[in-house]
Amino acid sequence: MKAVQLVAWQSTPQLVEVAEPTAGPGQVVIRIAGAGVCHSDLHIMSDFTDGMFAFSPPFTLGHENAGWVHELGAGVEGLSLGDAVAVYGSWGCGACPACAAGQDTYCRKPQDAYGAALGGGIGVDGGQAEFMLVPSARHLVPIPDGLDPVAVAPITDAGLTPYHAIKQSLPKLLPGSTALCIGVGGLGHMAVQILKAMTPANVIAMDTKAEALALASRFGADLAVRADADDAVAQVRDATDGRGADVVIDFVGSDSTMSNAFACAMVQGDLTIVGGAGGTFPIGLYTAPYELRVQSTYWGKRSELSEVLALAAAGKLTPEFATFPLERALDAYAALEAGTVQGRAVIVP
Repeated sequence: MKAVQLVAWQSTPQLVEVAEPTAGPGQVVIRIAGAGVCHSDLHIMSDFTDGMFAFSPPFTLGHENAGWVHELGAGVEGLSLGDAVAVYGSWGCGACPACAAGQDTYCRKPQDAYGAALGGGIGVDGGQAEFMLVPSARHLVPIPDGLDPVAVAPITDAGLTPYHAIKQSLPKLLPGSTALCIGVGGLGHMAVQILKAMTPANVIAMDTKAEALALASRFGADLAVRADADDAVAQVRDATDGRGADVVIDFVGSDSTMSNAFACAMVQGDLTIVGGAGGTFPIGLYTAPYELRVQSTYWGKRSELSEVLALAAAGKLTPEFATFPLERALDAYAALEAGTVQGRAVIVP
């Protein structure tokens, strides 16, 4: 079968021919319906080097995956051939306290997991292929009736990640509160919908792209602000009667977005950094609002994937995405890097 593989660090992926996987005991092979394309892949391609991790190429890319059960290994229960499933993307050891709580993202014994890989598409073969081997049935979540598995693929990361971040701040998202989403692309446009579905907060979208702001407005944002406008921070302050936003989520994580994030946050607010653009901001007694809680998050819990899929099944979360055939996967990455993807890109084998 064909697969999009990273064959060496700091190289361009290649479309190669690989053997079709087979399921061993406890394992499941799924036929891929869709595999999302993520900015994290660009970092994997360009920034990772030998020695940074215990794993190394070659491996098939694609950590946002959904499809249908194709083959069941011995001992697998609770699944049937043809079942529509989403793949929970982070794969831990399965036995430590974090994994037992369904949060493999923070596995305490990653060396006991699959060659210390972080998950399918991040160290071991992912979903940008016709079939994908999932090493344990516990990494699969049933897709509710009525949802297209192609549309579910980006939700496994671009929906789950903002959902988890928003849940951390729910106690502060009360009537009259304001949530600011900085960067309303692949993750941010879903964050706007999740905020509108789960909270009474006013939602402000901030981005440098007019088309991204238009998409956020279509999905319910109450105010759209150009991040590169001279008065961007003033617009947020004016909209919040000078207080600033109760909750700020930065889906970019650059120096400029983090500067805006701190400037727009209110005293005793929450600021969550989700984006991995490598920015920093100096924190001191007088550089941040008093008692501002600053945190970062990574992906989400396995149980939360079921919750966010339930939101989608209820019609409260609709990912915006463009599809690319497997043979045009490199075009999808080029579009992502150029910033021309509206919402998310999904590879459809």
